[in-house]
Amino acid sequence: MARRKKSSYIIQSVTNALDLLEEFRGEETELGVTELSKRLGLHKNNVFRLLATLESRGYIEQNKVTGNYRLGLKVLELGQVFIKHMGLLKMARPILEEIVEKCNETSYLGLIRDDRVVYVDVVEARQPVRVVSRVGVGLPVYCSAVGKAQIAFESADEVERILSETPMKRYTRNTITDKDELLRQLEEIREQGYAIDDEEFDEGIRCVGVPVRDYTRRVVAGISISGPAYRFTDERLQEELIPLAVDAGKKLSARLGFDVGQGA
Repeated sequence: MARRKKSSYIIQSVTNALDLLEEFRGEETELGVTELSKRLGLHKNNVFRLLATLESRGYIEQNKVTGNYRLGLKVLELGQVFIKHMGLLKMARPILEEIVEKCNETSYLGLIRDDRVVYVDVVEARQPVRVVSRVGVGLPVYCSAVGKAQIAFESADEVERILSETPMKRYTRNTITDKDELLRQLEEIREQGYAIDDEEFDEGIRCVGVPVRDYTRRVVAGISISGPAYRFTDERLQEELIPLAVDAGKKLSARLGFDVGQGA
């Protein structure tokens, strides 16, 4: 008996659902039923049923204010599983090592989990005075460079969710505890592409953090360079450490399938 081609097993409704999800790959973060109907060439009722099904599983969510739809957290979860299977740590390790080789300061890879940023890998500096490794420890997102570098590129709703679950406790005299001030800083981070922790969690420690994107253009991790404030002068940050961190973020993003030429 001849084997049937795989194309003969394709389920059209599943194809339509995947086509709908792929419409969110562009610049628009939200799309309405009418716009999706035009793009997909489907009746509005069919589009609404697809959206309702995907929303019930967390792959799509509706903005209650605008009535439009956007990708849900389930999509991000699948992307993170994909990256894990690809070996994010394995791909990041040589980049972290390259950072340390070039500047002899400690480099980290961090991920956001719930309302905390967790360092999942570190390459330590060879300096006698260096930052103590915090791999596996959850730190506040709002006062860490690698945390701010990631949430700066999240949706306003997601930032609000994270901040609402995180009392903005003061750790040092430089800790930002005013939400409006933090939101202004996140806007600056989006524009410049990196974040600075200016002794905001630990006295005497400065860090620069950058986002890491995957093939979907979502920010999925962050890279940071940390060290004593007396070595992380403003001049050294601008001339050496920030460019080094930004380059490292681009390299890892490219390895995860992000086209660095298309920008953020």
